[in-house]
Amino acid sequence: MKILVTGGTGYIGSHTVVELQNQGFEVIIVDNLSNSQAWIVDAITDISGKKPVFEQFDLADQKLTSDFFKRHNDLQGVIHFAAYKAVGESVEKPLMYYRNNLVSLMNILEGMAENQIENLVFSSSCTVYGQPDELPVSEKAPIKLAESPYGNTKQISEEILKDTIKSAKIKAIALRYFNPIGAHQTAKIGELPLGVPNNLVPFITQTAIGLRKQLSVFGEDYNTPDGTAIRDYIHVVDLAEAHVVAVKRMIEKQMKNAFEVFNLGTGNGYSVLDVIKSFEKVSGEKLNYKIVDRRAGDVEQVWANPEWSHKELGWKAKRNLDEMTASAWKWEQYYRNKK
Repeated sequence: MKILVTGGTGYIGSHTVVELQNQGFEVIIVDNLSNSQAWIVDAITDISGKKPVFEQFDLADQKLTSDFFKRHNDLQGVIHFAAYKAVGESVEKPLMYYRNNLVSLMNILEGMAENQIENLVFSSSCTVYGQPDELPVSEKAPIKLAESPYGNTKQISEEILKDTIKSAKIKAIALRYFNPIGAHQTAKIGELPLGVPNNLVPFITQTAIGLRKQLSVFGEDYNTPDGTAIRDYIHVVDLAEAHVVAVKRMIEKQMKNAFEVFNLGTGNGYSVLDVIKSFEKVSGEKLNYKIVDRRAGDVEQVWANPEWSHKELGWKAKRNLDEMTASAWKWEQYYRNKK
C-alpha cells in the first residue's frame, strides 16, 4: 500500500511517515524543504528501518505536481501536510500563505482526479473554530470568522475539499488538530523550526538550552485561571497514529460520508504557564520568561471534545503533558549535541 505524504520531512509529517512504515505502508515523501531539512529522511530510516522515497519539489508548481502523479498513479492515498503554518507570520504575509497553502492543495486534487486516486487525509486545524462559543469544542461547533490568514487557509481548504468531492471521485478526511508538541521517543526527530520559533514548546526548549535569551509569554490578561492563553496540547506521536487510522479507514472503505471531520486533541486545556511548569518539573531547568503583550491572531482558549474520534475512529490520545514536554527536551538536547 503506497501513500504519498506531502510535507513528510516536516514536524508532524516525519512522525506520521514513521508510523505508516511501522504499519507496513510504502511511503513517498514530497517536500520542498522550505521549513525542514533533508537529513530527516535518514532519521526516519534509522527509526523505522525503512527508507521512504523522497522527492524535493514545490507542490504549488502545477506542472511538477501533475508530472509526479502521472509517475505515481498507483497511490492508495495522500496525506497532505505541506503548508505554511505560523499564525503570526500569516498576519504579516497573507498573500504568501494563500498562494502556498491553497494552490498546492488544488494541484494535488487535480493530480488525484486525473489519475483516479481516491483517498485524501487533510491536515486541518482547530483554528477553523476561531474563539468558540462553547468549550470543549466538538465537530458540530460553527466555523467562525478566522482569526488569521493561516486559519482562513484551513477553512477555505476544507471548502475546496467539499466542493471537489461533489464533482470528482475523491473522498477526504479532515483532521482538525489542536496543538501538537513533543517528539519521537528515540529523540531522532522532533519539532525543528527554521529561525525563531513561532510555537511555544520549541521556544521553551531553545531558551532552556541557551539558544534564546528569554521566552515571551504573550498576554496575562486573558479570561483564564492564570491569565495566560489555554490550548489543548497533544503529543505528536498520538497525532501521527491518528493519521494511520484515518488512512486505513479510507482504504478499508469504512467511511460513512465522502467528507468526514475529526477533532484530534486530548480533551484537556493547559495554559502557557501550565506548560512552562511541566517543562521545569521534567527537565529540572528554570526558565527565563517574561510576560509581554498579546499577539495578533491568537485565540484566548480552546480545547477539544475528542469523543467523536474515540467512538468513530477508535483512536485516543495516550500521552500526558509531562511526557510531551520531557520528549521535547530530550529531542532538543539530542539535536544540539548532534550538531
